Amino acid sequence: MKPTVVIVGRPNVGKSTLFNRVTRSRDALVADVPGLTRDRHYGEGRVGPLPYLVVDTGGLEPVAREGILREMANQTRLAISEADVVIFLVDGRSGLTPHDHRIAQALRAANAPVQLTVNKAEGMERAVVTAEFHELGLGDPVAISSAHGDGVRELMDSLLERFVEAEPAPEEAAPSGVPRIAVVGRPNVGKSTLINALVGEERMIAWDEPGTTRDAIEVPFEWEGRPYVLIDTAGVRRRGRVFESIEKFSVVKTLQAIDRANVVVLTLDATERIAEQDAHLAGFILERGRALVLAINKWDAVDEYRRAEARRELAHQLNFLAFARMHFVSALQGVGLGALMASVDEAYRAAMTKLSTPRLSRVLAAAVEKQAPPRSGLSRPKLRYAHQGGMNPPIIVIHGNALDRVPDTYRRYLESTFRKAFELSGTPLRVEFRTGRNPYANKPHG
Repeated sequence: MKPTVVIVGRPNVGKSTLFNRVTRSRDALVADVPGLTRDRHYGEGRVGPLPYLVVDTGGLEPVAREGILREMANQTRLAISEADVVIFLVDGRSGLTPHDHRIAQALRAANAPVQLTVNKAEGMERAVVTAEFHELGLGDPVAISSAHGDGVRELMDSLLERFVEAEPAPEEAAPSGVPRIAVVGRPNVGKSTLINALVGEERMIAWDEPGTTRDAIEVPFEWEGRPYVLIDTAGVRRRGRVFESIEKFSVVKTLQAIDRANVVVLTLDATERIAEQDAHLAGFILERGRALVLAINKWDAVDEYRRAEARRELAHQLNFLAFARMHFVSALQGVGLGALMASVDEAYRAAMTKLSTPRLSRVLAAAVEKQAPPRSGLSRPKLRYAHQGGMNPPIIVIHGNALDRVPDTYRRYLESTFRKAFELSGTPLRVEFRTGRNPYANKPHG
């Protein structure tokens, strides 16, 4: 399981700049305006000795009682409850503030270790810039400059050292060949009801407080005599114990569940329009290469006009998921679940299928004969043979010459050809090109 690193602090101390530095991205908005980040932002950590999730949070105001500040504080507290490590970022230029004291008090109750980190320390003596922050009582502060990168690598190496040395969590806890299914989606789309219908009420695991567990929970269950493992992240509760109208939603757990799954069931609400968060979640599933089935829930609760409208929205906004089967279900009524699980089986088989090299090469040759790649300059790329480079998702590696000149349109043509030839429904498919070395490239002429 990837560790989760959460960055917290008062507004405008450089949290988003640090987030962008460790993710090597520009995903978080950065400006010299306090409170720019209002929600949690998630990314893949790329600075340090191993992969991890990193979370950028809005400024934490522990005493906020209403309005947007309260919502920002709630988001940050939930992120802290999910953390394996917390970076408490303070501003070395502004110095220690009463706000820092309030945050430090709140962090003392955190389950995860807290690393006090003094930002904006470029050009300053480390011992001097960190001196006054010792009074927060959170251990020895370290000095960095997230804008310039000073000390960031050392910080991440130190924080992640314990996870490098620790015994890795078993990724194959389920018996071999048993599909892992993650049910994901926005809050209140009916994930818990769908899980109830699949697993059975007597098999439920119930908890009501966020942060009770930081791991995705694996729940074995059977459907029509076949074993599965459900990777549950939604805070599954018995129907009689739901204390809030909208279920608590953990994005960290969702991302971890997607990583551990063979098949993801993305659950949408037929009574609501497709939201930007739905598309982001679908994009993450696609990026991670996971097999996918779409479950459009609450289909029994909408009329024919809304059904037609929902179909148009799905076709338009999620057209990049054309490889996935789509099912219109009612988890509450138990309608459509058999067909849904049949598509889960189909997607699992496609994701885990073994593709023979001779047949892959024959399909490639037939595709090239039907439609050759376009010329690039005076030459045309030559596609010689193909073999399988991985599963979950299937990866097809094509060898040849000048393959760096193959356009994306032709790559998509090959993906479509292989998908049809091998009946790979429900899973993303990746085609990679490897150009052979030209033995004459460095030889003198004449």
